[in-house]
Amino acid sequence: MAFELPELPYDYEALQPYMSKETLEYHHDKHHKAYVDKGNELAAEAGMEGKSVEEVVKASFGNNQPLFNNAAQHYNHIHFWKWMKKGGGGNKLPEKLQKAFDSDLGGYDKFKQDFVQAGVGQFGSGWAWVAVKNGKLEIMKTPNGENPLVHGGKPILGVDVWEHSYYIDYRNARPKYLEAFVDSLINWDYVLECYEQA
Repeated sequence: MAFELPELPYDYEALQPYMSKETLEYHHDKHHKAYVDKGNELAAEAGMEGKSVEEVVKASFGNNQPLFNNAAQHYNHIHFWKWMKKGGGGNKLPEKLQKAFDSDLGGYDKFKQDFVQAGVGQFGSGWAWVAVKNGKLEIMKTPNGENPLVHGGKPILGVDVWEHSYYIDYRNARPKYLEAFVDSLINWDYVLECYEQA
């Protein structure tokens, strides 16, 4: 199953002013495409071209760093685009998700504070996550392309804190980007879908 660059689930202007057309064009069309192209090349070399992206991520972690980097970033971005939508974000969560956030993460406000802090506190490139681990939600952060899949979890929400994700729009103000992501971009319906599958 060769990796394929997915279409964005909205047009390039849809997430403005929180994420610009220019950011999406660079991030999706250049960065994500590069992970797909390089990932396919390296998966073929490793004899893994028939495997799903999740299988490749897990199999290459700790064994084949170049393949892992590209496959993990492909996996992360497939979901990242869907974790955002026009008119998203805010504290109106689907009921099932709200209950889980209340019981496991201390409610929406505590989630927002801890999630933004995880993203701000990730030194250099990486991601902040909400993942299901051991049957509970937890907030995690990972360097580079790593994700909860290789740490015994299943991500239900993630935000990219590589500079290419925000530098055009926010320059060095990563906290502002993360707050805009939570307040105005999160697609809670897709988070719920991921939660139900996890």
